[in-house]
Amino acid sequence: MKVYFEELWERLPQDAKPPELARRRAFLTREITDGERLLDIGCGAGEFTRIAADAGAAAIGIDVAQGAVDRARAHFPELDFRLVELDEPLPFEDCSFEIVWGGEVIEHVADTARWLSEVRRVLVPSGRLLLSTPSHGRLRLLLGGIEAFSPPTGDHLHLYCAASLERLLREFGFGQIAVRTVAGPPLLRRLLLARAVR
Repeated sequence: MKVYFEELWERLPQDAKPPELARRRAFLTREITDGERLLDIGCGAGEFTRIAADAGAAAIGIDVAQGAVDRARAHFPELDFRLVELDEPLPFEDCSFEIVWGGEVIEHVADTARWLSEVRRVLVPSGRLLLSTPSHGRLRLLLGGIEAFSPPTGDHLHLYCAASLERLLREFGFGQIAVRTVAGPPLLRRLLLARAVR
């Protein structure tokens, strides 16, 4: 899987922009209080680590792909970006962050149980997990077919709708869960934004 992500970052254009950037930026920055420690997990080229830092967070970006970390460091050399090992514990002490941001990441995670357990571990009590992920409600799947959203050679390992994401977060002990769909007409929205508290 690591080879796949490295190859993905080799192919990705240098000027590629994150999907739904404005909506996701607004969602993230509304949550940040000046000085809070934030972990951008799956930081990619570092755009959201930069956004979080500009909003006042003490932000660290991590990724499993060296290509992503190299690109993030080149774009934002003043910020802290770190390479982490795929499927290994996060290299942080328990209760290290007030916020964990996972923007377009959870759908790529093979071992979701381990990933969410690690996220909970590094969050402080009452810390917030903020997620964005594509929305795959029944009508979108009915109209587009599963192949449109999860091709056999694609990298989306899981498809979420609002109910399934909320249920997953609840199963892992998160509370005060709010999941909403945005971007597109009702019943066909493209994006899920989720907030949950440890």
